Amino acid sequence: MNAAAPGPDGLPRCRWSLSPDELPYHDTEWGFPVVDDQRLFEKVSLEGFQAGLSWRTILVKRPAFRAAFAGFDFRVVAGYDEGDVERLLADAGIVRHRGKIEATINNAARAIEAVDEHGSLAAYLWGFEPPAGEVAEPQTLTTSPAAIALSKDLKRRGWKFVGPTTMFAFMQAMGLLNDHVVGCVTRDEVATARRAFTPPA
Repeated sequence: MNAAAPGPDGLPRCRWSLSPDELPYHDTEWGFPVVDDQRLFEKVSLEGFQAGLSWRTILVKRPAFRAAFAGFDFRVVAGYDEGDVERLLADAGIVRHRGKIEATINNAARAIEAVDEHGSLAAYLWGFEPPAGEVAEPQTLTTSPAAIALSKDLKRRGWKFVGPTTMFAFMQAMGLLNDHVVGCVTRDEVATARRAFTPPA
């Protein structure tokens, strides 16, 4: 069982969150339900950039990523061309990986298609919310049936860098499940937020 660990204020948190960079993110963002399309696209993109790296690395670079990718406005990013790819490859503030950069631009166009079909990116993504009990014990899995299903459907639609592990991390972060460990002070806050939340239709 993953146990909580005391944070700098003495209150128990998820063990992964105890660095100064990650603690505010853990306490105010991770696991709280999100319906804003731009934030959802940002998270899909950043999880793709994280592949092979730590989340802390990406989190520290998040302001630079936002500046480089127009705040992750997918309608803007979808219009990026080869000149933008070269610009991004020269940007030392982000992860300079051609495949991941090109995937983000491709995925922006796919996000527009999802909005056209479902009304919003949120409505599409929240359609894969895991059923209660699918993840029985917090932070013991790296993927799940719901994450596998989302990954498969995204790939069918032409998205890239959206493997099952990446999509499970996305679901954890965007509140599609509450994966804070038992005893973490933020777990109850997330549970309250999820009870008050109505997924988009």
